[in-house]
Order: sequence, then structure tokens, then C-alpha cells
Amino acid sequence: MSDKPIHLAILVGSNREGRLAPTVTEWFIEQIPSDDSFSVDVIDLAKVELPVVISDTPGPEAVAFCQRLADADAFVFVVPEYNHSFPAILKHAIDFGYQEWQAKPVGFVSYGGFGAGLRAVEHLRGVMAELHTVTMRDTVSFRNAWDVFDDHGRPIDPASCAGAATAMLHQLKWWATALRRARAAEPYTAAPSKNERGELDAAA
Repeated sequence: MSDKPIHLAILVGSNREGRLAPTVTEWFIEQIPSDDSFSVDVIDLAKVELPVVISDTPGPEAVAFCQRLADADAFVFVVPEYNHSFPAILKHAIDFGYQEWQAKPVGFVSYGGFGAGLRAVEHLRGVMAELHTVTMRDTVSFRNAWDVFDDHGRPIDPASCAGAATAMLHQLKWWATALRRARAAEPYTAAPSKNERGELDAAA
């Protein structure tokens, strides 16, 4: 299992007209090692037709989306900062899953104005902690992002952002490998089991 590529789902977390997200995503994909240590699934939320209503009897679009989450060993969110936080479309997508997120690592590639999208990332950390994920300490962030990329979608200062991506991917691979082994050894549950009296079982 350790030799199997880490299946990385990249969620493109913006659906705004004129968005920079595809440019940032394409750049990040180019930073992923070409040594078959990762396989990649790009989930562009502007193109995924999720229903407005989150139902207990989900339709085929929601089922297919959740299966893509379940298949992933790790996630990266490409996320801009809108109004001091992250876009509503990303929160809506996150809420479709629950067990699909659990015991998996999450990395962040953020962009924005002076704050580089980091306030969006900090809000996402709390959301993803509630879903029992492990968020990466180091992030990739772009301040004043519209001035960072040239007309060909390349960063004007490629070395610094490439170094940040390499560091985050290293952390992501480590956690994804460790957590995949742990899930294989013992399925993750969000809460301890209860005995017949409804009390939490004591650890052996």
C-alpha cells in the first residue's frame, strides 16, 4: 500500500466570473512531483452541478461528488478570500461530505489581496477540524494575486512560491501515507463506541 500513489483531490474553490482560480490551479499541478507519488483529481466546483438542497436521499450528482471525496487520500483547496472568508460554494461542497473527509490531510493554496487569502484559510481550518481532518501547517499563498502571474499564467517570482508548494506537498504526502496506513489497520470513527448503558467504553 505504501507504494500506491497518493490520490490527491484538488478542489477549485471559486465560481466567480473572471476568477484566477484556474491559473493558480494549473500552476500548482505543475509543482506536483512527476515520480508517480501522486495521482490527481481536479474538482472544479464551478463545473460540478451540486444541488442546492443537501438531502438524506442524494441524487446522482451528489453521490458522484462524494465518491470522488471518498476515493481521495488527501485534499488541496485552491481558495480565494472573499469578504474576509472563503467562498460560499466551497462551504456548500464541503457540507455534502462527512465520513469522506475524515482522517485525511488537507493543504491550502490561497490567494487574495494584501492578506493573500490567509483569512480564508484560517476559517477553513476550523471547518475541517470539525470534519476530523488534519490540516497542513504550511500553506502556499499569493498576496495581490492579480499582479503575481504574467500573461501566460506563470508566477513572476517562481522560486519562492515553488519552494512553498514543495514544502506543503512533502507534508501532505507524509500525512496521507501515515493516515492511509492507519485507516487500513483500523477504520476511523468520529466518536468512541458506547456500551449498553450509553456510556463511553473505557480504553483498554
